[in-house]
Amino acid sequence: MSVPTPFVPRRKTRVVRVGSVAMGGSLPVLVQSMVTEETRNVEACVEQIIALHQAGCELVRVTTPNLGEAQCLEEIRAKVRERYRDVPLTADVHHQGSAIAIEAARHVDEVRLNPGLFVFRKEAKEEYTDEDHREELAAIEESLAPVLEALLRHDRALRIGVNHGSLSPRILATHGDTPNGMVESALEYVRICEKFGFRNINISAKASRVPIMVAANRLLVQKMDEEGMDYPIHLGVTEAGDGEYARIKSTAGIATLLLEGIGDTIRVSLAEDPIREIPVCYDILQALGLRKTKVEYIACPSCGRTKFDLPTVLHEVREATKHLVGLDIAVMGCIVNGPGEMADADYGYVGRSGGMITLYRKKEVVKNNIPQERGVEELIALLKADGVWKEPGEA
Repeated sequence: MSVPTPFVPRRKTRVVRVGSVAMGGSLPVLVQSMVTEETRNVEACVEQIIALHQAGCELVRVTTPNLGEAQCLEEIRAKVRERYRDVPLTADVHHQGSAIAIEAARHVDEVRLNPGLFVFRKEAKEEYTDEDHREELAAIEESLAPVLEALLRHDRALRIGVNHGSLSPRILATHGDTPNGMVESALEYVRICEKFGFRNINISAKASRVPIMVAANRLLVQKMDEEGMDYPIHLGVTEAGDGEYARIKSTAGIATLLLEGIGDTIRVSLAEDPIREIPVCYDILQALGLRKTKVEYIACPSCGRTKFDLPTVLHEVREATKHLVGLDIAVMGCIVNGPGEMADADYGYVGRSGGMITLYRKKEVVKNNIPQERGVEELIALLKADGVWKEPGEA
């Protein structure tokens, strides 16, 4: 796996450690997901954590809605280490979470808190006075302080994870159901963390609507800059659904921000087996030039000028070379656009008239007039001659 130089400079952040991995700074964008098994089902959680990590998930989140499930994390972590290896883990804490978060901090590398649900609120009001705000912020600080002490003691990280759909009554009454409310909800917690000297923090501002998610994260960066904060950001479109649309929706939100240099870790939230989230994450990062986990194929959509059955040939080339991670290979149907459109590819396979193809090394013609039936064979020979070929089992 390689990390290309991004075309857009990343936003400068501090590095935040989460167990054996880290995010922020100039580090690669971290890929994460979440188990769907009940935490009390220790065996199922262990199996899913291992499967996710083997698929490329670098940080795995486990839900801990109550104290009993937080206590299960000790056994889960021990069995993952015994059967496989150490895997960075996050505990997801929501309602009335002080005791749960403190227990979770004993066993995992990061605790995620939802500011909208962390502290018990009295009955909602239509308007909140300055005194009401002070009282609630004092209650938040009282609940958060022992959690921060535990995180510092065990050298853990904290994700302050705001969801558009679960803002507190006070935030909703004061700021509305808006990106501004999401950002203020997060920054209230960050300011308390800083007051106690805790800065191993990352922040997320998620929504199920892409425009809201994008606006919230842009505003989050702006407000952090104004307050001299440099914390990494976790990106995701929450409750995206399933299937093709969920993937497009997630990509629309995550990729938009990554192209602006915003974002240090991502999760694609699918209503499917979470292992299916990992390829989508890596595809987004590869398409943006942020990470490279497979061969990049450049192929024209085909038209009347195409000199061979392009879908079939592309499939043949891919099947022969897909293990050569790091290469860019172009398969182009004709000479009209081929050499220009594939100019930044490492190798090119271009159709010509008369059932022939031409092989390129970058912009250089290496071999001409190759019969189509020998095209893949000759491409492999070129890769071997250049010393970049590996047998599938060696790659």
